[in-house]
Amino acid sequence: MDESAALRRLSALLPEAGDDAAVVDGLVISTDMLHESTDFPVGTTPYTAGWRSVGASLSDIAAMGGEAVAAVAVYGAPAFEWEAIEAFVTGARDVCRSVDGAYVGGDLDQHEELTAATTAVGRVDEPVWRSGASPDEAVCVTGTLGRSAAALELFRAGETDRANELFQFSPRVAAGRVLAGRATAMIDSSDGVARSLHQLAAASDCGFALDSPLPIDDAVEELAADEADRREMGVFFGEDFELVCTLPTELLSELRAELSVPLSRIGTVTDEGITLDGEELPDRGYTHG
Repeated sequence: MDESAALRRLSALLPEAGDDAAVVDGLVISTDMLHESTDFPVGTTPYTAGWRSVGASLSDIAAMGGEAVAAVAVYGAPAFEWEAIEAFVTGARDVCRSVDGAYVGGDLDQHEELTAATTAVGRVDEPVWRSGASPDEAVCVTGTLGRSAAALELFRAGETDRANELFQFSPRVAAGRVLAGRATAMIDSSDGVARSLHQLAAASDCGFALDSPLPIDDAVEELAADEADRREMGVFFGEDFELVCTLPTELLSELRAELSVPLSRIGTVTDEGITLDGEELPDRGYTHG
């Protein structure tokens, strides 16, 4: 079975594990695994690998409206090379510091390819679940879409410095804290904005009507071959780790003034169906493995 099918069956077995992260007695916990063959293109530095691996788990904390506390990682590689390990840990430590958290260690293991398994822990008083969206609310997204897709194109072109810079995304923990208590539903866009909206719709039993233009990253505008490529990179590729949320329309101006990152309205919550400019938006996005 593919990842989506496995997750659907797991949700029946573990209903408490159906959101971006688990919440237990005020703690919010998330874990992720990234592999060289699927997550780190040729040219990805060990520093970027550490940043991105731990950042992925921190993004789940952000999507629950949590405060980041700490993270750990398991680092697996065919051989232990000190410079690579040091750079990986430095990247992991720096991304934690960027959200006022701490990187506190982990484990080393030998593996056939570079693999990182990470866990982040946070605190949350008012978790934002995926299940609270209601018709007529605004659908919003932080930042821009398509950074990771653009980075992949740059890795392929050998422009690794710029690609690594784009790959070092900022987990939206601070934005999640501002949105907590006011956003009615939230998810991170690691699977792409299209799939993320399908997941929100399933959890909230609602639909979404989206309108162009979406906040596509400037790097996508530069690198996309045509409009179809632009849409693929910005809407379906994923791995951007922005926050996709729903909220009462009257709160938009207030939240935009409080947030340190852009918050774009991309549509409206409806009773059913998911459309972009009136056309059905497929449930398609990033697939792990």
